[in-house]
Amino acid sequence: MLTTKILLRRAYQGVRCLSFKAQNEPIYQYAKGSPERERTEEALNRLGSTVLEVPCVIGGEQIFTDDVRSEVSPYDHQHKLASVHYGNKELINKAINSALSVRKEWEARPLEDRVQIFLKAADLISNKYRADLVAAVMLGQAKTAFQAELDVVCELADFYRFHGQFALDLVNIQPVSTEESKNSMLYRGMEGFVAAISPFNFTAIGGNLAGTPAMMGNVVVWKPSPACCFSSYKVFEILKEAGLPDGVINFVPAPGTVFGDAITKSPDLSAVAFVGSTKTFQRLWKQVGENLDTFKTFPRLIGECGGKNYHLVHPSADVDTVVNCTVRSAFEFSGQKCSACSRMYVPESMWPKVKEGMVNIHKQIKLGPPDDYSSFFSAVIDAASFDKIKGFLDHAKSSPSIKTIAGGNCDKSKGYYVEPTIFETDDPNEKLMREEIFGPVVTVYVYPDNKFSDTVEMINNTSPYGLTGAIFARDSAVVKETAGLLKDSAGNFYINDKSTGSVVGQQPFGGGRMSGTNDKAGGALYIQRWVSPQSVKETHEPVTDWRYPSMEV
Repeated sequence: MLTTKILLRRAYQGVRCLSFKAQNEPIYQYAKGSPERERTEEALNRLGSTVLEVPCVIGGEQIFTDDVRSEVSPYDHQHKLASVHYGNKELINKAINSALSVRKEWEARPLEDRVQIFLKAADLISNKYRADLVAAVMLGQAKTAFQAELDVVCELADFYRFHGQFALDLVNIQPVSTEESKNSMLYRGMEGFVAAISPFNFTAIGGNLAGTPAMMGNVVVWKPSPACCFSSYKVFEILKEAGLPDGVINFVPAPGTVFGDAITKSPDLSAVAFVGSTKTFQRLWKQVGENLDTFKTFPRLIGECGGKNYHLVHPSADVDTVVNCTVRSAFEFSGQKCSACSRMYVPESMWPKVKEGMVNIHKQIKLGPPDDYSSFFSAVIDAASFDKIKGFLDHAKSSPSIKTIAGGNCDKSKGYYVEPTIFETDDPNEKLMREEIFGPVVTVYVYPDNKFSDTVEMINNTSPYGLTGAIFARDSAVVKETAGLLKDSAGNFYINDKSTGSVVGQQPFGGGRMSGTNDKAGGALYIQRWVSPQSVKETHEPVTDWRYPSMEV
């Protein structure tokens, strides 16, 4: 935070800073009696007592439409948080045109100036609006205060600061010049507009999908998740307060298919920035392919989708570490993290102790509203998600290959509550071991201790996803060999730690296979996806002859 403030102060005094050192935002703990808890409780009361009107915002103009949809609290679906005004095809096209109208001017602004805006936004997020943002995510996504803090404060501020640093570092990467010519690389924004499509589970992801491309000189049309408009709109307002010009990012809630159809028919689509389901990303990819003849350039498709993330336990593992990490990874935020542990492989010799430890913790877990600080997690996001998870629970109850170890129940009478659930299966290819659930459900396969190598191969081939995975082992030789064998199974791999919790600047995030295009948000590689480089050669001396020496006879 300090380095960011120094950079801003110098910039305001007219001195352009070419680089700075980003630091991860400190994490507040929200302990009883702490100032951050008191401020958040005040924000909860204030924000929860009114209904927010969320318009489309195009070129700075707030547009209130006739298609108004409600966003409610997942843990109390009678509590209306926002009236969200949805855009149609015409408004989406208007947003595209608005973005294009400011593209040249925005892209021409010095990178340092653009970065300053997002650094100011990061400071607003972590200071002035910290409590409001945490409260908004607690109300709108049913995250506990600590999980909301990690998301909308720490991760989003980190995205803007670290991506700003990586952007300024990138322009210093230049080609070799010679005595005859000067060679340089210009890092331009892309020609056209970026369509940002963000998910419900991390408000920080929406702020990044729209913000980082803009930082690099692009213009954006942002469609937030219908279950995350409340907090996303607050992030959008912060970007405006930080100095983002009108039209650079246009905020357009809209039905997913309407938005997808509109953007993929525009000849000016330059990129899709997407986080969501694999099926939706595949649909967008097909639509882009079908419309290739209409585009001015080949659109970039940058996406992060689902996961079927694993914890692999070796007989040499520490039991307490396995138990605590798996409970956190599988159940925090109701298992609605893309990286949540959903399948677990435990050796027979360790399973009794691992099971005992997990069941003992399960008895202590409190499922309740996020404003009850003793709750470990709260409701899942909406009725559709609840019904999908219930389908898996019903399947488990009827399957002869599955045994319920703990949990397995759900109730949506007041909120969309699903118990933390532990299943055991004797079929490693069971549906619960292969398909993404996106809920607080983990399924355990117990393998014979002498079949560890076979289990590693099984993990590699069971699921179509490749997002995160973890191995727990104190045998360093096993860790080294297994990490090599599983290198294609996870874009983020953890050793003796849970499969969740990547930190910007420390563990750039993304996976392969059906989990996405593995572009590593939070790392230096990510920045390069949002520029269209131009190589420039400037020759110093006049060329006086068309012939080459080799032509002499």
